[in-house]
Amino acid sequence: MLFGHALFGYSYGPAGGLPLYFISASPPALCTEMDVEKQYVDTHGQSEVGFAFCHLLGFDLLPRLKNLRKQRLYRPNKGEPDRYANLQPVLSRPINWEIIEQQYDELIKFTTALRLGTADAESILRRFTKNNVQHPTYKALCELGKALKTTFLCEYLRLEPLRREIHEGLNVIENWNSANSFILYGKGGEFASNKLEDQEVLMLSLHLLQVSLVYINTLMIQQVLEEEGWKGRLTAIDLRALSPLKWQHINPYGTFTLNMLHRLPLQSALAA
Repeated sequence: MLFGHALFGYSYGPAGGLPLYFISASPPALCTEMDVEKQYVDTHGQSEVGFAFCHLLGFDLLPRLKNLRKQRLYRPNKGEPDRYANLQPVLSRPINWEIIEQQYDELIKFTTALRLGTADAESILRRFTKNNVQHPTYKALCELGKALKTTFLCEYLRLEPLRREIHEGLNVIENWNSANSFILYGKGGEFASNKLEDQEVLMLSLHLLQVSLVYINTLMIQQVLEEEGWKGRLTAIDLRALSPLKWQHINPYGTFTLNMLHRLPLQSALAA
């Protein structure tokens, strides 16, 4: 189901599961009760506010960053301008920990509202930026997000397994979205209604079709692997690469059989 105007990112619980939808460049509007541990997003799906709210909600924001050379690291403490000599070209100002401490209760209040669903992310952000004056809590969110993003950038640069994990997680979701685009081909895949109820029915129907597709493909793959020629032929690495989310063998428009040797029963139909 879609909540908000645009897709923000995708989240996984302990065993994967369906993606969650978020408002673009804003904190998540959760639409599930599952326990989320990690959220994989592309570069455009991350923001400082997103880092802050994801942390407060109890899961990690893991973006795949393309413009890495443009990122900046924030200093942890004031009064240490010469510390970290090798990082001087990418270092920015110190984090303002005082405003985070001052606004801590407000941060928890808004996070709880998001968790319980008593407020949506769009309404909260609109309140923060009302009359073009930055809300103190919004400033605290940005400061917390800067600190968390700095920590993430250090781990992202240091750990190759983390970069691989993020890339693999996004590939899975991109394949999921490609399958949805294949199934929802009518009207360019756009929602024809602005009613939330109609959108929910459409998305639930889309999920049902995709689950059915995966189920049938799983049975077909199992049938092939049971053949004598394939038993014991695939290694564990080969089996990991198998996915039932395939649609190249499917005709989404249906099958029409035309036999030029038989006339259509139009006369009998008119007589009836």
